[in-house]
Amino acid sequence: MTTAEPPSVDRDALLSEPPLLTRAATPQGLRALYPDQLPRLASEIRTLLVDAVCATGGHLGASLGVVELTIALHRVFDSPRDAILFDTGHQSYTHKVLTGRAGDFSTLRRAGGLSGYPSRSESAHDWIENSHASTALAYADGLAKAFHHAGSTGRTGSTARQVVAVIGDGALTGGMAFEALNNIGAAHRPVVIVLNDNARSYDPTVGALACHLALLRRGGRTAQCRNVFTDLGFAYLGPVDGHDTGAMETTLRRAAALRRPVVVHAVTAKGSGYGPAEADNDDRMHACGVIDPLTGCPLTVPVPSWTSVFGEEIAALGAEREDIVALTAAMRLPVGLGSFSAKFPDRVFDSGIAEQHAVASAAGLAMGGLHPVVCLYATFLNRAFDQVLMDVALHGLPVTFVLDRSGVTGPDGPSHHGLWDLALLAHIPGLKVAAPRDPARLRALLREAVEVKDGPTAVRFPKAAAGADFDALATMDGLDILHRGSRTPLDVLLVSVGATAAACLDAARYLEDHGVGVTVADPRWVAPVSPALVHLVSRHRLTLCVEDGIGNGGIGALLARNCTRAQVTTPVHAMGLPTAFLAHGERSDLLAAAGITGPALAATVCRLLGHHPPPPSGHF
Repeated sequence: MTTAEPPSVDRDALLSEPPLLTRAATPQGLRALYPDQLPRLASEIRTLLVDAVCATGGHLGASLGVVELTIALHRVFDSPRDAILFDTGHQSYTHKVLTGRAGDFSTLRRAGGLSGYPSRSESAHDWIENSHASTALAYADGLAKAFHHAGSTGRTGSTARQVVAVIGDGALTGGMAFEALNNIGAAHRPVVIVLNDNARSYDPTVGALACHLALLRRGGRTAQCRNVFTDLGFAYLGPVDGHDTGAMETTLRRAAALRRPVVVHAVTAKGSGYGPAEADNDDRMHACGVIDPLTGCPLTVPVPSWTSVFGEEIAALGAEREDIVALTAAMRLPVGLGSFSAKFPDRVFDSGIAEQHAVASAAGLAMGGLHPVVCLYATFLNRAFDQVLMDVALHGLPVTFVLDRSGVTGPDGPSHHGLWDLALLAHIPGLKVAAPRDPARLRALLREAVEVKDGPTAVRFPKAAAGADFDALATMDGLDILHRGSRTPLDVLLVSVGATAAACLDAARYLEDHGVGVTVADPRWVAPVSPALVHLVSRHRLTLCVEDGIGNGGIGALLARNCTRAQVTTPVHAMGLPTAFLAHGERSDLLAAAGITGPALAATVCRLLGHHPPPPSGHF
């Protein structure tokens, strides 16, 4: 089916009348509006979202696609008494606008400001705070069971409570979503699933389900009477134009009245109503940085990122070796596979939002004689830990994991920080973990990783500008020595893990100026711990291992354990991020708060040594 064109944003008309948003700032106010006022309200919301997100960055295209759909949801259901769940959470901006947070959008994704995802601490209307996809249906199943147990899901009457899950067609590709459908459809409890079908996640949605949804979008009585959802026990309503608020309201009221599992198939267009997003054929402006709202163009000159460096190198490797293939979980462009996929389209495999399947499938590819490179955000690898452990490492398979956005990612907040990968991967038998400090090392370590034939490897890097290269003074048994103190004795060894090297060098310069002999070593391959690094520890009075993952159970803790086993008595201190769900904010600020800056590291070393030089401040 085709969707109706949403009202275009007429800024002059909007300014000539009092804004409806002031009256629709709560669900109660929204429900008091007349139906013929809703197109204008949708235009006001789009104007707010475009202006705010262009100024702060955020998930623009995904939010613009659900404006009318979300208006209809809040007119039909009584949030927060009725639970409205968004999967994934980047669809929730209009929901935030309609639940009292329109005035906070100037602080979107900034420290102390509005979260870019639903947030339980932010509003009672946010039942879950998710960004990882495919989870909302399981939450919905649990809530429906809880409401039933409490006697609040009666078939009629004012005590009945509703559970509504809004899930994108891309998120529906995830295994957890299928598991939830299997349970919800058989239980017969009232759950309304709104399938927001825009035929995309970042890229167009892949797989057999996408083909099935395309068949349903084309309509036809047979498809509507029997399809995958009806076969699983759901009533099916649709397809319905997700940009027609009246049609959505009518369909949602029908769904609520059925008091059983229902799928409402809403067809929407990502980026709808904003020209630059509609013209963006790559991902319909799924997410953006700070941009010009009129043109959609960045306001700052893009600088090379770690992701772009990886993208160039994997494309070069692909040209050299036909056995290298790449896997992605619905994020081909964000993880840097644009050039590789353009040159070698038959060697890129998109699993949809299904990291577990991607990793287990990579195991099969490796068994078949290929070298798979699995490209994921570090935080999303958490979902596939068991597959890395039991399906790849147990079999000793040569699979390389490339983990983008490792460490602190910044404004996307606790669900996106890649804090856990080192603590998880460093303890998997046979898996080798590399942490490059600069672009040259990323290229070199990626090449070394894909040469490994007797087990898995991982290469991790942060979400940041790639910066300049800084070469080693010397290499010792695979360790790069970045700074060698001129003073004796050798007081302190700073072990820099990946992108923490700059802060360690900054600290070393200050400490040397204040009479402390310092060595800075970059292990390059941080796990398993090199015996050469243990020996280097033994030659110093104190070792501080600095990493941008959690300190508990990370590389520093692993190094300390290896030193104990080798009867090395030098104290080893782990300096990492706290074991906590860090809030959103600028990456540099969050690292500074954790003490991972040159001045802070120097102060930590002085405290551990019992020295009292003038307290460092600023950069040296």
